[in-house]
Amino acid sequence: MLTLYQFEPAWGLPNASPFCMKLETYFRMTGLEYQIDTSADVRKAPKGKLPYIEDKGQIIADSNLIIEYLKTTYGDPLDSHLSPADAGIALAMRRLIEENLYWALVYTRWIDDENWQKTKDVYFSDLPFPLRLLVPKIARNTVTQNLQGHGMGRHAESEIYQIAALDIQALSDFLQDKPYFMGDQPTTLDASAYSCLANILDKTLTSPLRDKAAQLENLVAYCDRMHQTYYP
Repeated sequence: MLTLYQFEPAWGLPNASPFCMKLETYFRMTGLEYQIDTSADVRKAPKGKLPYIEDKGQIIADSNLIIEYLKTTYGDPLDSHLSPADAGIALAMRRLIEENLYWALVYTRWIDDENWQKTKDVYFSDLPFPLRLLVPKIARNTVTQNLQGHGMGRHAESEIYQIAALDIQALSDFLQDKPYFMGDQPTTLDASAYSCLANILDKTLTSPLRDKAAQLENLVAYCDRMHQTYYP
């Protein structure tokens, strides 16, 4: 059986990592049998991050590379009906979500001072003293450097939320009143979109990012549908 290595659930979400949640959602959407292991040390994980999977003794890391492996190995029940043009659009939307909007979510959790206290409690409260004091500072500095390297962290806070608001509005405009982003059938794009949007809409943290998403009724209803369908 496939083993999915990921973080433990947090904040009432299947996973507080959009990428872990995306991969588990993909498993549920395709009906692939899997088991979850939350004991993996992220510092020793391939590429130094979660999720990753183990299948038939083979380790595969990175959610997108994992999905491509699963499609090649077990078939492609979600995206095989898409035309080349639609597949290209779906990939572009995934890039919007995972390479841009995601980083605004990271900023909200790790850099915004008010939300940082809540993030720190979720991720590090179980650490023994003095690690409970040291590790959060190191982790936050690392995230700050990653944001700077990506480019999102070089903007002012108001600019970051302005950029993210345009992404969220684009998702709402593209979804319109469709049940799924690419039409009547769910696709891999939905695993990515739902996982990121559900994390943004979570009520644990407050930010202009969440406020914008909560104002768009079709995105809220979409997340509710996805949750009821795949995490009943």
